Amino acid sequence: MNIANEISSSVINAVKSIYGQEVPEKMVQLQKTKREFEGNLTLVVFPFLKISKKKPAETAQEIGEWLLANDKNIASFNVINGFLNLVIAPAAWLELLNAISADEKFGEKKATEDSPLVMIEYSSPNTNKPLHLGHVRNNLLGWSLAQIMEANGNKVVKTNIVNDRGIHICKSMLAWLKYGNGETPESSGKKGDHLIGDYYVAFDKHYREEVKELTEKYKAEGLNDEEAEKKAKEEAPLIKEAHEMLVKWEQNDPEVRALWEKMNSWVYAGFDETYKALGVGFDKIYYESQTYLKGKAKVEEGLEKGLFFRKDDNSVWADLTNEGLDQKLLLRSDGTSVYMTQDIGTAEMRFKDFPIDKMIYVVGNEQNYHFQVLSILLDRLGFKWGKELVHFSYGMVELPNGKMKSREGTVVDADELIEEMVNDARKTSEELGKFNDMTDEERNNVARIVGMGALKYFILKVDARKNMLFNPEESIDFNGNTGPFIQYTYARIRSILRKAAEQDITIPDSVTGDYAVNQKETELIQKMNEFGAAVQQAGKDYSPSGIANYCYELTKEFNQFYHDYSILGADTDNEKVLRLVLAKNVAKILKNGMALLGIEMPERM
Repeated sequence: MNIANEISSSVINAVKSIYGQEVPEKMVQLQKTKREFEGNLTLVVFPFLKISKKKPAETAQEIGEWLLANDKNIASFNVINGFLNLVIAPAAWLELLNAISADEKFGEKKATEDSPLVMIEYSSPNTNKPLHLGHVRNNLLGWSLAQIMEANGNKVVKTNIVNDRGIHICKSMLAWLKYGNGETPESSGKKGDHLIGDYYVAFDKHYREEVKELTEKYKAEGLNDEEAEKKAKEEAPLIKEAHEMLVKWEQNDPEVRALWEKMNSWVYAGFDETYKALGVGFDKIYYESQTYLKGKAKVEEGLEKGLFFRKDDNSVWADLTNEGLDQKLLLRSDGTSVYMTQDIGTAEMRFKDFPIDKMIYVVGNEQNYHFQVLSILLDRLGFKWGKELVHFSYGMVELPNGKMKSREGTVVDADELIEEMVNDARKTSEELGKFNDMTDEERNNVARIVGMGALKYFILKVDARKNMLFNPEESIDFNGNTGPFIQYTYARIRSILRKAAEQDITIPDSVTGDYAVNQKETELIQKMNEFGAAVQQAGKDYSPSGIANYCYELTKEFNQFYHDYSILGADTDNEKVLRLVLAKNVAKILKNGMALLGIEMPERM
């Protein structure tokens, strides 16, 4: 049941009955009545004035009288400046509450066999370093978006593309061979991704030293500063060795390949731990080492069909000038691929694996141009979803002390951030006395749920397109627009429901009888009923922040209600039962809504 939809249909019937003209559904504008006026829903009458040929107040009065006589949902109405304010009948609110109560996944749609298949790519790490704060935002957005698209009735495949080849991994491999003394994750006690990241930083440190030394040498030989540094960067022994190793890798040298597989396996084990802590995962993982050759083949195929062109130096390009862009390199003169080629190869593999209807790439906004080009190229190559691929473009995330720089080793590490958030949640909860009467196991679990909830909510409540400042201290606050505030409200409701059970109060699945539903109760039912619209809008806009903001608004609405009215101390048994049903369903919607953000809800806090 949806009161707004039913009233919208009634308004269409009213206009046809009174003025003899059929109007489209989009002409009916219903909105929540402003707090200063009496009513629950307000109809904007102005679109109907051309049909009624009367003043706004007269038109509103006539439509209001028709609705009062013909729609059981309407208890009364009033007209203010051409706006028709409608008061919903108590029975209609109870009917709506019962409809919400009857559906465990109220507001969400189930996928069917005919539902479109949406593939969402996120994470996309490099195998030369651990995940950092930027990856955290990416993973949380990707996971949440997948839940939201599922809640809108889509079939969803969550996928990851791992950048496991190239000069970056050769740098880590070479540094490990030179300075590692056979160190392993087991011997060092470090996670594999952290260990490899250390060697990436070590390479850079030694490479800089070589460049500095050579720069001075070339300057002494008469080159200017810029020329000397450029030559030094190219001639430094370390970078030459790294390039030689890359050539060997591409030639399938057994020793280089064996080392590459060993070190990557350490990294993947480390990534898996971080993914588990973040509560994210994938249905299918692709690796660039498997896709880049397929991309080259696809480009060659496009070249044969005249979709691309070859320059004199043997490089292959796409001419995008007709689309208002420039020419785009697809294969270098030596035949090696670029990122664009790899993305084409990955698309080819995915399209063979899954009947994709829509493809969403969760990638930072610095790649906006890349995906604009990729969309055109995939469309040219015949991928049906190419033209409409979605680049879910998000902004940078920073800490108050500034940006991250991975090569210098000052990156904000994801594992350290997660650990810090959980420790901060534990400390804050202890200071507020929220851990009283809990076992150590319960305390650890609640600290994990609250710490991760704080991290996820703080990141996801911000419009993804914006750059954001992540402040760990602000995120763990039991008041205001934070994850812990919503979690605490949920835990409070669960506590009330447990107390009701202890008092042998049965909470029915539906409410019957003549209840005089008060204004705060109707506002709470109305806010719960908006969950479906919030889910739909979040799917349409690709916006986890829409769900976060809805959960916060519902939490505030419940707390205002709970501040004014006792639940277990209600005046009558009927009121008590109604409010328990209300509370139970608020908890249900909060739990389901926060789950769309990948956030768990604690039973106790």
